[in-house]
Amino acid sequence: MTPHKDDKPATLKSLSPQQWKSGIAAWLGWLFDGLDIHLYTVVAPVFVAFLLHSTSTTSPDVKEKSAYIQAAFLIGWALGGAFFGRLGDILGRSKSLSLTILTYAVFTGLSSFAQTWWQLLIFRFIAALGIGGEWAVGSALLSETWPKSWRAWIAACLQTAVNIGVLLAVMTTYLMAGSERWVFLVGILPALFVFWIRKNVPEPEEWQHAKNNNEAVPGIADLFRPPVLATTLRVIAVCATSLTAWWAFQFWHLQHLASLPEVKALDTVARGQLKSVTFGLIIGISIFGNFFAAFLAKKLGYRAAIALMLLGFCLANTAAYIIPRDKDHLLPFLPLVGFFSGVFGLFTMYLPPLFPTLLRTTGAGFCYNIGRIFAAFGTVFFLLINPVGDMRLSLIWLSPLFLLAMCFALMLPDQRDT
Repeated sequence: MTPHKDDKPATLKSLSPQQWKSGIAAWLGWLFDGLDIHLYTVVAPVFVAFLLHSTSTTSPDVKEKSAYIQAAFLIGWALGGAFFGRLGDILGRSKSLSLTILTYAVFTGLSSFAQTWWQLLIFRFIAALGIGGEWAVGSALLSETWPKSWRAWIAACLQTAVNIGVLLAVMTTYLMAGSERWVFLVGILPALFVFWIRKNVPEPEEWQHAKNNNEAVPGIADLFRPPVLATTLRVIAVCATSLTAWWAFQFWHLQHLASLPEVKALDTVARGQLKSVTFGLIIGISIFGNFFAAFLAKKLGYRAAIALMLLGFCLANTAAYIIPRDKDHLLPFLPLVGFFSGVFGLFTMYLPPLFPTLLRTTGAGFCYNIGRIFAAFGTVFFLLINPVGDMRLSLIWLSPLFLLAMCFALMLPDQRDT
């Protein structure tokens, strides 16, 4: 008999083979998520300018089309979370995990062959369907197979997998600076991982038990009926506000950096490498934020930990952009913003248990990823409110969103590891 998630093995050696395989599958799935997500984030201006036959990476047309592509990606992420989350409840976690990875790997690779900006938009949209689904399925897989008392630390480890994937994307774009079109081919590699998952990762006992008992499978509509309705609305509110602010920051802070006079004076390769190093530093520091958030969750509970991390987000972003800064004075503030992104790791283990077993990946995937749709509009909105070039004014307006997310977080159910 495989240990139930509520069992408390004293050491890692006590974990069953199924638990190890589930953990490896989810962790590597998240690592490849981070890789495929951020290959575009770093190379967007250069690649989109190439597709538009533009000589300037900071022209209004390049910024506009880059934002539309990113918005389509975030919408695809949200829809994928709902679609594959639903499949995860119906077909099983392992099967659905394989489908999500295969989807984002293939269409990330195809991005290299885009001939127009709208073709790139389509490829990024379809890749995002798989990425959004992987979050929902992978988090449910671990919440149902690994010990409940370890959830905060599991969340930190999962988010660290994403961070390492982002660092791999940064390394790829750094080494391939000047060859931005072909960086997306690296994103095909996760497809090879699918064969191992299908052979070695069984479905969780909790899901199998629910299916074998012929429990009625609830639908998406049940998320908006009592007693789940209140939880659904609160989770959506927190995710929509926090993800809008975070994704707008991730996309526009590099554009702002590239627009600074001393950065514009660099040649194309040097400018691309500076952006890669800066983004890599932000993500590298966020790994420490993951474990700090887990520490807070263990000590204070998830609700308080999420609220405190969002408050830190607000203060760090405000400190970075409240006044104009040159490159050397801005760069020290950016990793601090990245540190507080550790809050998103908590959602991976906090959200799935809020929903019934056969509504778990549907609920977590829908509620978390529906925030991507708001983030998609936010990415474009923060361009439109400041179309003249200096993105600092747009970036400073992200701070109130983090503060609003904190207020919504205080309304969430109070959940602690036991």
